[in-house]
Amino acid sequence: MKRVLSLLMTAMILSLVCIPSALAADTSSVCYPTSVTRSEDGTEIRKVYDLGPEEDPAGISRSDFQQDGVRYTLVDLLKQELPENESRQHVETVTLESKNKDMASVLELLPQQREFVTDDGLSGTLTLQLDTVQVDVSGYGSSTRAVNVTRSYPNLAGQDTSYIPKTIQDGGRTLTLQDISWQTDNTASLDGYAMGDRFTAVATYSGSATSSYVKGYTVTANYAGTVSRIALNKTRYVAIFEGDGPTVDIIPTEADSAPDFQFKWAYLLVPLGVIALAGGGMGTALFLKRRHESGEEEA
Repeated sequence: MKRVLSLLMTAMILSLVCIPSALAADTSSVCYPTSVTRSEDGTEIRKVYDLGPEEDPAGISRSDFQQDGVRYTLVDLLKQELPENESRQHVETVTLESKNKDMASVLELLPQQREFVTDDGLSGTLTLQLDTVQVDVSGYGSSTRAVNVTRSYPNLAGQDTSYIPKTIQDGGRTLTLQDISWQTDNTASLDGYAMGDRFTAVATYSGSATSSYVKGYTVTANYAGTVSRIALNKTRYVAIFEGDGPTVDIIPTEADSAPDFQFKWAYLLVPLGVIALAGGGMGTALFLKRRHESGEEEA
């Protein structure tokens, strides 16, 4: 009898241990997308999964999700066998800054060929397309400098500053009088003394001039060529989701790529079956024990 009870307890313990282990095994096969693309109008989202032989496509999320106010529902799951070598034409646009706009300086910044890797993992050597090189002004700056101008005012009757204008216009700028120097143009004799009777005023005016200059240039150019990759024994699945308009009834929780957990009754039926078998064995043992005790009493 004790042996039967011991077996029953062991079976119950094993069944309780197997339940979380089975659940953990079911959620460990989550698949994550290699790339996600969205149509320009936002009505379709495609999630690409590149799975190896050891990965189960059952881990691909098929549940609805919400993005930018639009609810998306799975409408198709495509399976594509990846070729041994995948290649396509690719154009990559580069943008960089330059201090000069002359083509010689710009081409020094643009190598003839460059290595590129696309978002979905294809790589290759692309060649510069010279006819796509474009140079644009990226911004302007300003600088201020001092401006000094002299003006002469000859044949003045005296050294009187009232004859001298206090401001002048020069090249569209207003300059202000800063200094005056006097020169004698003619002298006359008065009581035996030579005295000047005509003068020239040399006036100095000053101001500031502001000019603008180009701070730098933005260079854009295209590189084109073939990109490729070798498929490493993988199978591609494309999950296509379509949007059905704005909605607010979905609260995002986990990552879109994680599949919803689904309870499987098999995880519960297996341990229950074990418990039922153990219970049946225990009942049989009790029945045999009672029958044995009845036989002894009759004897």
